[in-house]
Parts: sequence; structure tokens; C-alpha cells
Amino acid sequence: MWAKYKLSELGAIVGGATPSTSVEKYYGGEIAWVTPKDLSSFSGRYIECGERNITEEGLNSCSAQLLPAGSVLFSSRAPIGYVAIAKNPIATNQGFKSLVPDTKKVDSLFMYYLLKYNKNRIEAMGSGTTFKEVSGATMKNIEVNLPPLAEQKRIAAILGALDDKIELNRRINANLEEQAQALFKSWFVDFEAQNSNPGFFNDIIQTTLSGDWGQETPKGNYTSEVYCIRGADIPDIKCGDKGKLPTRFILEKNLENKKLSENDLVVEISGGSPTQSTGRICLITRALLDRLGKDVICTNFCRALKPIPDYSFFIYLYWQYLYNNNIMFSYENGTTGIKNLNITDLINKEPIIIPKKKKILEFNNVLQSIFDMIYKNGRENEHLSALRDTLLPKLMAGNFSRKCCN
Repeated sequence: MWAKYKLSELGAIVGGATPSTSVEKYYGGEIAWVTPKDLSSFSGRYIECGERNITEEGLNSCSAQLLPAGSVLFSSRAPIGYVAIAKNPIATNQGFKSLVPDTKKVDSLFMYYLLKYNKNRIEAMGSGTTFKEVSGATMKNIEVNLPPLAEQKRIAAILGALDDKIELNRRINANLEEQAQALFKSWFVDFEAQNSNPGFFNDIIQTTLSGDWGQETPKGNYTSEVYCIRGADIPDIKCGDKGKLPTRFILEKNLENKKLSENDLVVEISGGSPTQSTGRICLITRALLDRLGKDVICTNFCRALKPIPDYSFFIYLYWQYLYNNNIMFSYENGTTGIKNLNITDLINKEPIIIPKKKKILEFNNVLQSIFDMIYKNGRENEHLSALRDTLLPKLMAGNFSRKCCN
């Protein structure tokens, strides 16, 4: 029999806090500290680290509670609805209302799927003028219908098996990406490349395109419907997955100037953190464009690069090599707040070695099979995600209601 519970009856609802940024010793510790931003591009279920680690002293200074492994993190503001399970003890900032489950009543993985399925309904419970937030009192009084624990585990196992395969494909694709990087390094970094010339990225880039954000719905002359790639979408696209690209409506004249084509590259130029620079990059493939089925642009927090013919793989992997070696930090501007990448300086001043066309064509032939496998796994993940998302409401239907709290 299914039974109704308040979330507060299934475990402790715990908010987070932020240690003082003025005391450096609070950071760089052993405790993972997670913010909603850490989940913005996180596509797994189990999170084990965040933007920063903090010390025990830092945790105590802000009176934040250390959440045990198995806690279900739920972002309650900016934005509402990111969900993850703590793989190890974790602390969060105040953007979360997390559930530390009573394991005699509720299965963590089941609760993860239940909150994920109902995140839009929970978001509707938020209040506030500057930004919407779900309060601790509201979160505690949310009512859910749960089956017995054994049935919870069975349902979670069905959905979890699909996510297991999705996550396996992502790990395979990450390994394939590492292989591609290793090949690039052996061809063009470890050994002095013959038949190459010194130069800059701009020597092999035809042009750069700015992004757009347009409108959420058709409005006035904003009638051209497009998918828009954000920085948060880049990790999915790199894995061969189209992810959750938002649909926007832009001016027709802007579409003509900003539409992405096969072999273009998209670079994130705004955002970053103390440990993650701006400059993340992805490659636009024919497979991606065919699967999307409509025009694609990038957001105005990104830039698109149009390489000269045949140099897309080379630029992509060279750029990724520099990113992995923290070169992008030296091209960021701004001392506080959001960091921006000075992409103009980067493509005009960062010295690179440019191989001749014959060498590039040989390299492309070697790389193509690796990227074909990445795209194949990405397509499979889309099918698995669609199946999971079809099953989710069937398994969770009728499990959610709201009891208002005053």
C-alpha cells in the first residue's frame, strides 16, 4: 500500500550556508562544498565535489551541516530544481534544501527520481521578488505518496539501470576524448611537427560569430525559432548528446548572421570560477545538426568560431589542450564577479604551430573513427534518456501533492 508522508517525516530537511570569503583558510580543505552552479552542467546522479572544498573550521564558521553520503540535494533557489545525491559527505551553500533520508522509510535513489520528476511543481511553490525561493517550511510540508521501501527500491532500480548505461556511455566518451587528446599531443606537441609553421589561431579561423538570446516566445519580429547553445550545454554536446538546449525566437536578420554550421566551434566566454576558467569549447557536427532538426545559434555568453576547411578537429583539440593546461586563466579579464574571456587576444596572441594541410588530413582520418563512436554513444544516450523520461511519470504518477504551510 502507498502511504502519504510529509518530507519532514522522511528525514531531516537541511539548508546550507556560505563560509566567509575573507578568510582564505576556510577554502582548500577536505570537505566538498556545493552550490547550485555546480549542478548547472552536472548530468549524473551522484555528486562528490563542487567548485570549492572547505575546511572543518570553515564549515563550523558558517554553522553549515555536513550532509552524509546518500543525502538528496535539491536546489531551492537560483534556480530551483537541480537534484543530485551526495556520493560522500558534502556541505552546500544556502541555495539548497536537502533531504537527509531516514533509510528505514525512504530510498535515496527513489527520492532523487521523485524530486526530479516533480521539480516544476515544487518550483511553483517558490516565493520572493528578487528571485523565487522554496522555503524550508514549505519544503518540510510537501506531501508525497510512497510505496513500501522494497517497492521504492524496485522502481529506483528500473530507472537507475537506464541511468547506469547513460553514465557508462559518458565515461566511455570521456575516455575517447582523452584518446583524441593523447593523439593530438603525440602528433603536434611532444614532437616537433614537420611541415608546420608558427602562427596564431586567427590564421586558421575565417571569422567569429557573436551569440543571441532573443525571446522565449514569438514576439513582434522575433519569429525565427532556434536552439540556443549555452555554456552549460557544452559538456553534453562534447559527449555527443544534444542535452537540453532551450528554444528561443530571434530576429530573422540575426539568424542569417549567427546560424551555426557543421564544423563550427562554440566557446564559452563568460562565467568561470576560481577553479574553472572560461573557454570551454565544443564542436558542431553534422550528426548534431541533423538530430536537432532546426537552426542553431549560441547564446551571447558564447562565441562561435568558423575555421578554415579541415582544421576543425585541430583547433578543437588544440584549444582543449590549452584549456586543460589552464592557459585560459591568463586571458580572462575582470577581478571580481563574473570572469570574461578575452577571446580576441587569445586567437591573435597565443602562439601555436600550424601543420600543413597534408598533415591535417592524415590526422583527421585517424580522429574520425573516435568521434564517430562518441556520436554513436551520444545518440544511444538520447534514446535511453527518452525511455527513462517516458517511464518516470508512469512510475511516479499520483505520488505528489502539496499541503500549504502558513
